[in-house]
Amino acid sequence: MERMEDEKPKKRVTLYLLYCVSTAVIGSLQFGYNTGVINAPEQKLRRFFQNVSMERYGEPFSPGTNTMVWSFSVAIFSVGGMIGSFSVGALVNKFGRRKSMLVSNILALLGGGLMGLSALSRSFEMVIIGRLIIGAFCGLCTGLTPMYVGELSPTHLRGAFGTLHQLGVVIGILVAQIFGLESLLGSDALWPVLLALTVLPAVLQSIMLPFCPESPRYLLISLNQEEEARKALVRLRGTEDVSNDIQEMKEEGMKMAMEKKVTIPELFRSPKYRQPIIIAIVLQLSQQLSGINAVFYYSTGIFDSAGVSQPIYATIGAGVVNTVFTVVSLFLVERAGRRTLHLIGLAGMAIFALIMTIALSLGKTNPSLSYLAIVAVFGFVASFEMGPGPIPWFIVAELFSQGPRPAAMAVSGFSNWTANFLVGLGFPKLEELCGPYVFIIFTVLLILFFIFTFLRVPETKGRTFDDIAQGFAASTGKPTLSPVTEAVVVGEPTPMSPTEKVPMVDLPTEKP
Repeated sequence: MERMEDEKPKKRVTLYLLYCVSTAVIGSLQFGYNTGVINAPEQKLRRFFQNVSMERYGEPFSPGTNTMVWSFSVAIFSVGGMIGSFSVGALVNKFGRRKSMLVSNILALLGGGLMGLSALSRSFEMVIIGRLIIGAFCGLCTGLTPMYVGELSPTHLRGAFGTLHQLGVVIGILVAQIFGLESLLGSDALWPVLLALTVLPAVLQSIMLPFCPESPRYLLISLNQEEEARKALVRLRGTEDVSNDIQEMKEEGMKMAMEKKVTIPELFRSPKYRQPIIIAIVLQLSQQLSGINAVFYYSTGIFDSAGVSQPIYATIGAGVVNTVFTVVSLFLVERAGRRTLHLIGLAGMAIFALIMTIALSLGKTNPSLSYLAIVAVFGFVASFEMGPGPIPWFIVAELFSQGPRPAAMAVSGFSNWTANFLVGLGFPKLEELCGPYVFIIFTVLLILFFIFTFLRVPETKGRTFDDIAQGFAASTGKPTLSPVTEAVVVGEPTPMSPTEKVPMVDLPTEKP
C-alpha cells in the first residue's frame, strides 16, 4: 500500500509538462509541413520558373532545365537539413536546449519570408535559397525536439512522449497536403502564401517557449545549477519530491565528470560509443531508405500511374492514415517496446512494398488493381508509423548519456537527412529505370534492416538513460558504476575494425 502511494506522484502527468512538450513539438510540425508542402504546387512552380525565364532571357527554360531547377528546389531542402542537423551539437552546447529552439526560429522566419516574396520579386532563386534555409531550420528541429522532449519526460513516459515528435511531423505533412489543394492555397496566385505559411508556427513557438523551462538535465549536469533544475522538475512533475530524478542526474553527471568531452570523431574512435552510434545510424537509415519519402514526395504520381481518378485525395487519405497510426504507436510504444514495434513496422512495410509492386506492374492491364495500390500505400504508411517512423528519432537520445548525446544526435540526424536527400534525388531516376519494380529495391533494404534490428538493436523500454549507457559500457569489458550491468547479457564479439573487436550487447527489457 505504501509503495502504491509512492508511485502515485511519479505517474502524474501535469498540464505544464504537456504544455512544454507541445511547444517543442511545434518544431516537428514545421519539419512535416515543409517536407510535404512542395508536392502539391509542383506544376505552378514549374510555370513560375518558365515565366521568370521568359521575362529575363526572352525564352522559357528547356524541359530538361526546368526539371533540373525543380528537382534542385526539392533536393536543396535536404541539403539544408544536413547542415542544420550537423549543427545541433554545437548549438545546444552553447545556448542550451530551449534557447537553441528560439534561435532556430530566426531561420524559419527568413526562409518562409524569402519563399513568400519570390513571386512578387520575380525570382526563382528566392524559392531555392528559402528552401535551403528552411531545410537548415528543420534539420535543427529534428535534433532539438527529440532531445528536449526526452530530457523533460519522466522515464516511464519517455517513449510515448518521444512518439509526439513523429506525430507532429505527420500532422504537418497532412496540413500541407490539405492547404495545397487547388481550392485552398495551391492555386497559381496563392502558392507563395502556401510556402510562407511556415512562419506562423515559428512565431507561435517563439511566443510560447519563454514560458517553458530549460532542460533540467542541462541545468544540473552541464551548468551545475541544481536549484534551478529542482524548480523546473517540481513544476514539470507536479510534486515537491523530485529526489529520484535529481539523484539519477547527479549519478550521470558524476560519470560524465570522469570522462573527457565527447566529440563526433570520439563517437567512432571509442569502443564505448561505437556500438550505439552504429545502431543509431542504421536505425535512421532504416527510416529513410525504407522508401517512405518516395511515397510522400511522389504519392500523387504513384496513384495517378495506378489509374486512380483523383490522386490528390488519395494522397491526403494516406496522410490521414499516417496520422492515425502515429497516435496508435503512441499508446503501444510503452507496452510493446521500441524494438518489437520497429520489427513489426519493417516487416509490414516489406510486405506492402511487394503488394505495391504487383499493383503497379499489373494495374494497366487490370484497372481494378488501382484499389489494391491504394490499400498497399495505406498499409505501407501505417506500418511505417508503427515503428520506423517515430522510434529512430527518440531511441537515439535513449542510447546515449548526457555527454555524448548532442554529438550523437547530430551524427544520426545528418545520416537521416543524407538518406532523405539521396531518396528524393534518386527516386525519379530509379522509377524511370525500374518502372513499377522500383519498390523491390526498398523491399530488399527493409529485409536487411529487419535482420539488423533483430540481431543488434537492444530494447530500451522502461530503462533510464544511465542504465542503457551502462549496458553499452559493460560490452566493452570496462568496469561500471552501476549494478544494472550485472543483468546485461553480452553476445559474441563482432568485428568492428581489422585490429579491434567490440562485443555486441542485448539489454534486458525491464529495469532490474
